[in-house]
Amino acid sequence: MFTGIVEELGEVTAVENLGDASRFRLRGPVVTEGAKHGDSIAVNGVCLTVVDHGEQEFTADVMAETLNRSSLGALRPGSRVNLERPMALGGRLGGHIVQGHVDGTGRIVEREASENWEIVKVSLPAELTRYVVEKGSITVDGVSLTVVDAGPDYFTVSLIPTTLSLTTLGHKEPGDPVNLEVDVIAKYVERLLGHRAQEPEEPVK
Repeated sequence: MFTGIVEELGEVTAVENLGDASRFRLRGPVVTEGAKHGDSIAVNGVCLTVVDHGEQEFTADVMAETLNRSSLGALRPGSRVNLERPMALGGRLGGHIVQGHVDGTGRIVEREASENWEIVKVSLPAELTRYVVEKGSITVDGVSLTVVDAGPDYFTVSLIPTTLSLTTLGHKEPGDPVNLEVDVIAKYVERLLGHRAQEPEEPVK
């Protein structure tokens, strides 16, 4: 489990085409410290497994399903990426519960800069709109954010200077894709209520 608090702005150093998958080599001195084969690291919000690691770098295999359902397929050598290690048991939950399982992708629609923060508008796939509410949580490229406004096909978030300088969201331009993960609690509640609605009512005695 992750929290959506990015630890490091890393970089893709190589991409190898494996046919039905790709192997990424990524530089991230912070997240690779103490890393072992089989560890998980979130890359732009996608939970990946460490295949190999060296000094300040690690490799991870990304299957076609993940490449197709996320923005990782657009990464190239030199691309900047948000990196986060899983939360340690007993650690602080600084953001919200993030699984690292991308629900879909959106695109940066527009950016509006103000004196101390920036409002960013992101397009939202129709199948995800019911999970996004004002003042609720959403993960954008692995960053835990609070929804400012939830529209029929978009949402907005307010980015503080720290987020702008320490994550990829400070560099994204209109049209750029972003990975989206909605609040997992909302999905579980929907599932449970759906089952409850289908259950036959008990006869009145």
